[in-house]
Amino acid sequence: MSQVRKPLSKIDDYPAYLESCWQEHLLPRQDNAPTVISLFAGCGGSSLGYSMAGFRKLLAVEWDDNAVETFKLNFPDVPVYHGDIHDCSVDWILETTGLKPGELDILDGSPPCQGFSTAGKRQMTDGRNQLFREYVRILQGLQPKVFIMENVSGMVKGKMKLIFADIMRELKASGYKVSAKLLNAMYFGVPQSRERMIFVGVREDLKIEPSHPVAESIPCTVNQAWKSCNNNTFARPLANVGQKVWDGISEGQSGTSYRKGYYFGSAKPALDKPAPTLQKSFSGIGGMLHPVEKRSITIEEGKRISSYPDQYKLILGSYTDKYARIGNSVPPLFMRSIAKHIRQEILDKIPCS
Repeated sequence: MSQVRKPLSKIDDYPAYLESCWQEHLLPRQDNAPTVISLFAGCGGSSLGYSMAGFRKLLAVEWDDNAVETFKLNFPDVPVYHGDIHDCSVDWILETTGLKPGELDILDGSPPCQGFSTAGKRQMTDGRNQLFREYVRILQGLQPKVFIMENVSGMVKGKMKLIFADIMRELKASGYKVSAKLLNAMYFGVPQSRERMIFVGVREDLKIEPSHPVAESIPCTVNQAWKSCNNNTFARPLANVGQKVWDGISEGQSGTSYRKGYYFGSAKPALDKPAPTLQKSFSGIGGMLHPVEKRSITIEEGKRISSYPDQYKLILGSYTDKYARIGNSVPPLFMRSIAKHIRQEILDKIPCS
């Protein structure tokens, strides 16, 4: 049954709204708080979203050194498996968390998406396209009540549809009713047009249909996001070629439309609209450019358009490291909305055993 669409709300003061969501994260967890484990956890974007929605994080799995250290800095009490997911056994997860198969509420994960991305080469043989099988392996072992898997929109475009179909078969064969839907983060409190494929699976024995949240809010603009932004870090200076890129891209334009050359991988947001997708890579001539000042955006500006509260610590490594952490993560407010929906529409409807 489709949900009744409500009028979109309006976020009048974005920094204040972001602060209120941060305060949700700081609240003590209830004894009956739903539980979540995150695979491919990155620096903790999705984990922060779950925490804002009242979930209790039991474990994170991540291999990137900088991402792990950043995660630990922000979630010091959450155990982290720091290593290759191929070597992370289901038995170890169960022993570490004290869970039994079937007890976990949500298994979350964002398998690396570069092989699917329309901003990349989109090669069918890219090994990263197969990392979802590690997600499926752990899913089959843990048998959580619900799983949520996030990936780029490019997996349902062109030749990548074959891999998408393979993923759907594997997930359903694991004992789940599965629904996949494209959602754009800008309708869920994130000042960034970031379209992602969201898979939701509900274990078949629970006899509840999977569903997705509907759009909640009118998109916030870059101007709203950067209100009172305290830029404590310097923007990466633009080399001569970078200045040429800045001059050549109009406000509100993304260089990915060029597909190659100087402009590829660059973007210049319009102040009166949501930002375009902030990507992981910041090449010597690309990245997110400031729309007025001839420079790249600062880390603080990047955090704001990705819905990271100012208090979230992205202080480790180089500018490129910090930029990659933001661009490679799930915007916290996006996952907050998804997690709240799953809690209210699925988990809360499961009969107590």
